[in-house]
This record gives sequence, C-alpha cells and structure tokens, in this order.
Amino acid sequence: MPQITQLERLNPARFETPAILKKLASSSRKLAELKGIAASIPNQGILINTLGLQEAKDSSEIENIVTTHDELFKDDVLPTAFANPAAKEVLRYRQALRVGFERVQSSGLLTSNHIIEIQSELERNNAGFRKLPGTALKDGGGQTIYTPPQNPAEIVALMSHLERFINEPALFDADPLIKMALIHHQFESIHPFYDGNGRTGRIVNVLYLVKEGLLDIPVLYLSNHIVRTKVDYYRLLQTVREDDTWEDWVLYLLEAVEQTAGQTIATIHAIKTALFDYKQRIRAGYKFYSQDLINNLFMHPYTKTLFVQRDLQVSRLTATKYLNSLAAGGFLQKQKIGRGNYYVNLALSAVLQAQSRGTP
Repeated sequence: MPQITQLERLNPARFETPAILKKLASSSRKLAELKGIAASIPNQGILINTLGLQEAKDSSEIENIVTTHDELFKDDVLPTAFANPAAKEVLRYRQALRVGFERVQSSGLLTSNHIIEIQSELERNNAGFRKLPGTALKDGGGQTIYTPPQNPAEIVALMSHLERFINEPALFDADPLIKMALIHHQFESIHPFYDGNGRTGRIVNVLYLVKEGLLDIPVLYLSNHIVRTKVDYYRLLQTVREDDTWEDWVLYLLEAVEQTAGQTIATIHAIKTALFDYKQRIRAGYKFYSQDLINNLFMHPYTKTLFVQRDLQVSRLTATKYLNSLAAGGFLQKQKIGRGNYYVNLALSAVLQAQSRGTP
C-alpha cells in the first residue's frame, strides 16, 4: 500500500507549471471577489448561517447522508416536532463549522486540537484520533483500495506534522490555495478519525482560507462542486497515492475554488437582492418594520415565533402578529407541524434551492 509523504518534502517548484499558475491566478481573483462581495452584506451572520446550512447539506450528501431543504429547515426551527436523523446530522455539521470558525478567529491558528473539537461536535463523541486498527477505504464493489495508517502513534505523528504545515508558512513556500489542496489530500489520507473524516476535512478547507486571510468568514464551500464531480474527486485522491499525480489534484481543487466562488458570488447577490426587496416593501407597508426583523427573516430560511420574540425582544403575541401579517402579505408562507407553526421566507428559500441546483 502507498506510504504517506510528509508534505514539506514535496518540491514547491513542481506546482509552478503554466497550467497551475494560470488556474491559480483565475481562482485567486474569483476568491478575492467573493471576499469583497461577502463583506458588503451588513450582517455577516446571515451568510454564515444560511450558506453554512447549504454547505452542511452538500457535504453530508457526499457521505450519503441525504436530506431535503424542507426537512433541514424544518428541523432547524422545530427539532422536537420533526425528528429526521439525517437533518439532525446535517445541522451538527453547521455547528461544527461554527465552533471551528470561532477557534480560528480567537487563536489565528488551526491546530490538531481544533480539528478534534470540530470532529467531536460533528459526530457527538469524544473518541479522538483512531486507536484501533481495521479502517480501510473501499470502492463501490467492496474492494479495499487504500489502507490509511493503522498505528495510533503514527496517526498522532502525521497529524502533528500536518499541524505544523498548516500553521508555519516557512515550511513550504507556495500559495495558500495550493497548500489547501495539499492539506486536504493529506488529511483524507491520514483518515485520523473513526467517522466524519470527509466532512471534517471539508470544514478544514474553508477554515484554512480564513486563517490565511483569503476570506473573512467561512463562505467558500467546495462540497457542491465535489458532489457534482464525485467520481473525479475520489479518482484523483487515489491516483496521487498510487502515481504521485499531485499536479492533477491541485488543478482539480483550484477549479473547484474558482467554480464555487463564482456560484457563491451569484448566490450572495441573489440574497442581497431579496433582502433589500423585502426591506423596502416591509418598511413601506408595515409599521412594525425594523432592521432586526429583516435580519431575523434572512438569518433563518424558516423562522418561528420564538426566534422573533428573542431577536426583537417582543411578546409572543406580538411576534405571532408580525409573522401572520407578513404571511398574509406574501413574504412568508405559514406552515404547521403538530402544535407548532413555522414560517418560510419564500425569497430566501428559493435562492438556496437554486444554489443547490447550481443556478442562483
């Protein structure tokens, strides 16, 4: 079986091919544009929440944890009334992303302990790195194609090396986008956890870009692209191990960055358009308009009375009145599950559904 190469032993010059440099330039431009567009949304929490939810859905789908937008948004507002295991698992992904973002923001680092904490939040266990042998990666026919490190001490040593590679720029003189591609492959090859390696690795991708200052908030999510190119993703992961084809892998990830950044820019524009449309029409037609109300409606694709009570500091009766009035005005759609009601932000829900189809 192939052995894992310490990344700093690779020659950075091998990634200076004309094809890689050209793709690096275009993906970097698109990523910088995304960073600027994201900063134009006054309440950054709207993007972190809504796009984070979308990423959680797509990343989980790669691992065959499939849920619909409707199931996911319902579970977000009425978790006790709507017991969907897949939706709950997806929502844990968003929470794990938030935890990781907070750690990177506060420390400026992305450490092994942070990664363990992310995986723990995702899987709801404290198992940490693998301590028992037996983990193997199989193809669709059940054949073992790759066996990651089995020795617990080796896993710890490899993750320690990866931590240094992530946090010490002097170890490898290459653009952060190239390094992100190398880090992702290395993490997936170490496969340090019993469960959740793929999803944890995709969270590490965007947190590394935040750590490097290429993004202010975690809004570049590669999972939608990976879902669409899943065969290529797994094929290239394996050919690096077997044939040392790092350049092809880097080109794949750079293309993923460029495509995903472009789609996310379009989605943010669509969210901004919907937000300002709601803001203008609600301000013109409803005396209870406030910016806090708009923030609430766009923080949650589906909202409920309790959220409005909490965010606007109003009574339950008042919150219900606001939501029912907006539903009557065509801004929201009122739905009932059991004894509870929730309200669909029709414009925002449509944007997120379109993003999932790749047509914002």
